[in-house]
Amino acid sequence: MLQQIKPTKTKSWQALQDHFEELKKESLLSIFNADEERFDSFSVKQNGLLFDYSKNHFTAQTQNLFKALFQEINVKDAIEMQFSGVCINATENRSVLHTALRNRSGEAVLIDNKNVMPEIISVLEHMKLFSEKIRSGAWKGYTGKSIKNIVNIGIGGSDLGPKMVAEALKPYQDENLTLHFVSNVDGADMHETLKKVNAEDTLFIVASKTFSTQETMANANSARDWFLQFATETAIAKHFIAVSTNTKRVKAFGIDPKNIFGFWDWIGGRYSVWGAIGLPVMIAIGADNFESFLAGAYAADKDFREQPFEHNIPMIMAAVGIWYRNFWGANNYAVLPYDQYLNRFAAYLQQADMESNGNSISRDGEKVNWKTGPIVWGEPGTNGQHAFYQLIHQGTELIPCDFIASANANHPLKNHHQKLLANFFAQTKALMIGKTAEEVLAELEAKGESKEEISKILPYKVFEGNRPSTTFLFDKLTPFNLGRLIAMYEHKIFVQGIVWNIFSFDQWGVELGKELAKSVLNQMETGQISQELDNSTKGLIATYLNWRE
Repeated sequence: MLQQIKPTKTKSWQALQDHFEELKKESLLSIFNADEERFDSFSVKQNGLLFDYSKNHFTAQTQNLFKALFQEINVKDAIEMQFSGVCINATENRSVLHTALRNRSGEAVLIDNKNVMPEIISVLEHMKLFSEKIRSGAWKGYTGKSIKNIVNIGIGGSDLGPKMVAEALKPYQDENLTLHFVSNVDGADMHETLKKVNAEDTLFIVASKTFSTQETMANANSARDWFLQFATETAIAKHFIAVSTNTKRVKAFGIDPKNIFGFWDWIGGRYSVWGAIGLPVMIAIGADNFESFLAGAYAADKDFREQPFEHNIPMIMAAVGIWYRNFWGANNYAVLPYDQYLNRFAAYLQQADMESNGNSISRDGEKVNWKTGPIVWGEPGTNGQHAFYQLIHQGTELIPCDFIASANANHPLKNHHQKLLANFFAQTKALMIGKTAEEVLAELEAKGESKEEISKILPYKVFEGNRPSTTFLFDKLTPFNLGRLIAMYEHKIFVQGIVWNIFSFDQWGVELGKELAKSVLNQMETGQISQELDNSTKGLIATYLNWRE
């Protein structure tokens, strides 16, 4: 079991609070100007990755105090418990072993004294064999045509994970294959997708552990009904496969049991892209690239377990996040990839972070009296610069930012990439240094503006600066580097949950709405509205029933 330690009761937390009261009086620029070696001291370089956290309100003292906090809370012990298969998801009585899916050490990983690695390797080999059949054209549809379209039907982690990774690695995809992702129970999602594909060359992957998830099965059944307009039920086995553990339901759907790809209850949905949920990604980019993706994550796992705090990127990420959330009062942070291929990365992290650490009950069952998970949001640059950067630069909220980019592009338009990176570097600088009233005055005078005009416009052109940011710069967005990036964020989220004394691997907050939706759907189908409902919900349902066609 994980220890139950209230972070605010630790000596290091109190020391951090005292340190904050002093550090908040200093600007980022003054901290920079006082230390010529600051960039070298507050950045980490690792094989094609530069992690720069020097543009944060973070000093050597801050670093030492967080190192002490993590030691006081026994973060290292918690890390080993997770990697070793200890049941740390106590509310669901499960281990948390997504790291085992990318384990490349050759060592056993035990749950209840059973080595789970042979099963993981078996599923991975099954995925490789199947993906090669699709990629080579050996797998034929009911008319003898090879597969050209892959439609992944899932929701949550079984959609966000593979969809984000597939988009990020689009330059590595087989150009003869097109991936589509359907998750929303809104029929428009499936309807618009089916308009783009042909039954005879389309493969549907239905991803549902229980094969009973309402949204996923509604979409799967609609896809099945559409398919049967063109083919017989015997053809389903050639065009539908399942990522599931419920063999009985899968067989009843018409899927050949040989085409079921399994996973385990110790893999949370939002951490599942490394296994069978990642099958559409493997089909698209090939087994070798998928192996490289796993290898990048494993490299991050090794560093996370082995590196000291000063060189441990996920631990530093966690410390920076806790620093702003709990001491500086930041309610949210922005993730800003300057890479169009990472356009779904912020959405992916929203689930990974907010579904993990969006908890207010501590591991001892009590309400916490400290802030836990922040709001996560973001969009790719430079689009975001023309949307919400105004608020980041001059708004009333402190919004720490993560900037992500690569030195080399995955496309041939190199002059575009140089302009992109110019914006990337400039934004982190602008957030830190801002623009003073004296600088604005000098600019306006140089333009020949009148004193009256200067007096009127000057306050609006002043930038306070002092806005923190962290930068990830990769040599290139490869499968290896993407796996490494995702894994580092996973570990950061885990460390923050340990410090906040919450369970990061359940998601009970997702369940209540699902349960109520079943009851409400029954009332909508029967037209019998329960008098136990509140007046608003009754009124909404009644209006819907009256207006529906």
